[in-house]
Amino acid sequence: MTLIQVFDPALCCSTGVCGVEVDQQLVGFSADVDWAKQNGADIERFNLAQQPMAFAENTVVKEFLERSGADALPLVLVDGEVALAGRYPNRTELARWAGIAETAQNPASGCCSGSSCC
Repeated sequence: MTLIQVFDPALCCSTGVCGVEVDQQLVGFSADVDWAKQNGADIERFNLAQQPMAFAENTVVKEFLERSGADALPLVLVDGEVALAGRYPNRTELARWAGIAETAQNPASGCCSGSSCC
C-alpha cells in the first residue's frame, strides 16, 4: 500500500483546524484526508511544532528544510519521495497517489458514493 506523509508547518494542533482564526485551506485539506482514509488511503501527518523529531529523523525532510526552510512547508512524500511542496494536495491528488478509484467520489456533488451525504 502507498504511504502518503504530510509534513505540516508549525500548527496550533495536529490538524491546524483550531483557534479563533481557522484557515479554510486546512479545513478543506483535513476533510480530504478524512475522505481518503475512509477510502483506504494510508496517510500520516506530522506537525513541526508537536513532532519535530519526525522532521529531523527523515533524511528527505531534513534536507528539504535545510535547503528551503520551514516557510516552504507543507511537504508531501509519497512512499518516501517528494510529491509536492509549498501547498496542500487536493482530493484528486490524494486519490491518485493512494490509488483510490475515481468512482469513490461523485464528481457532480463532491460526495462519496454510497454515503448519505448526497
